[in-house]
Amino acid sequence: MSARYQVAGTTAAGISASIESGIRSAALVPGDALPPVRELAAQLAVSPATVARAYQELRQRGLVVTAGRHGTRIRPRPPVAARRSALRPSTAPGLRDLSRGEPDPRLLPPLGEHLAGLAAAAGESVGYPVAGVLPELAEAARERLAADGVPAAELTVTGGALDGIERLLGAHLRPGDAVAVEDPGWANLLDLVAALGLRPIGVPVDDDGPLAGGVAAALAAGARALIVTSRAQNPTGAAISAERARELRALLAGRSDLLLIEDDHAAELARVPLHPLAGATPTWAFVRSVSKPFGPDLRLAVLVGDETTVARVAGRARVGAGWVSTVLQRLVLALWRDPAVARLVDRAAGSYERRRTALIGALADHGLVAHGRSGINVWLPVDDETSVLTALRDAGWAVAPGALNRIAGPPALRITVSSLDEAEIPALAAAVARAVRPAPAAGFTA
Repeated sequence: MSARYQVAGTTAAGISASIESGIRSAALVPGDALPPVRELAAQLAVSPATVARAYQELRQRGLVVTAGRHGTRIRPRPPVAARRSALRPSTAPGLRDLSRGEPDPRLLPPLGEHLAGLAAAAGESVGYPVAGVLPELAEAARERLAADGVPAAELTVTGGALDGIERLLGAHLRPGDAVAVEDPGWANLLDLVAALGLRPIGVPVDDDGPLAGGVAAALAAGARALIVTSRAQNPTGAAISAERARELRALLAGRSDLLLIEDDHAAELARVPLHPLAGATPTWAFVRSVSKPFGPDLRLAVLVGDETTVARVAGRARVGAGWVSTVLQRLVLALWRDPAVARLVDRAAGSYERRRTALIGALADHGLVAHGRSGINVWLPVDDETSVLTALRDAGWAVAPGALNRIAGPPALRITVSSLDEAEIPALAAAVARAVRPAPAAGFTA
């Protein structure tokens, strides 16, 4: 734990509030270790049971994670906002940052022309009684999904993929329920599951998607929901193959006790065929965001599913946020309809594919096996994340630790290729190889 911050409190509620305050002020930052239960109990002159209850409450709210011999630590993204003035930059000046997992801003379609078109065509503002999903957006979305074999009779929109997944979990599950998630998987999703008080069960992943055996084990362990990524899986780049889809559909058929959530966040950027699981279970949803192909600031995702599930999500939105801005819906529709934008997105997909494939090949030339069938990330298994990360930073490269994405899987690194220029790839691969297998230190020999 940071030496700058001392936990206070004489009750479980007071101790957990003190730790939360430390997170808000950024005196406690992601990854900071909290004292062992007995040590903190002695410091505060309270019983170990009191500290244990405080830590349990923080775990249930997703602020901390307990990792065996590594103790209790602040989660990478605890659901408490730190004061903006206390936020720290994630990388030092001069580092090539390949850690963020974001699309290349240079390859996103420009919005100015379409925003100007919306302004010119603007009529009266939309009022509360008529706001909702624009019929023309719904029609266009259904056409795009039908082309990929996704049934879309029931449809709504949400404020992005993670917003849709949160609403789905809230509509069907309660705190304490078990959720089967990919391991390794999307770090933001793992944090969301923790913040909702749900219990994650890791499902191993290979290049073809979640392993059927892992899904079967999660179901046997009581999973109430299964969340899978169709393609461009974050962090591994996995894409569900036709054969894997058949295996999973057979395994899931008729599971009326299971909510199946499918995330196709990459959509047009994936460059591999979609093999959907949609409809494999009576209760299901398929979520497709526009953020990766068209821009992270466009917080919109199309959500389709069974009638009950979509009605619950839309109904809960209606009594909460209300609706996704119709201005944003019209902007997305304009982007979908523009052939020039489609060509730009296809160009971006090709660029990501070239860079990802080239990096995997360059690493292979150094004897390193990396993964990345689709998307913008490359997943590189390593023996020791910390030592390799440190060596790469010393060499001028920042990549993401796999620990953010793992539950029980082995260590690895995630390298985002979206901002990586092809000319840089040989130097990066050589730096990674040196970091993974450092040269022996000079010294006396026998």
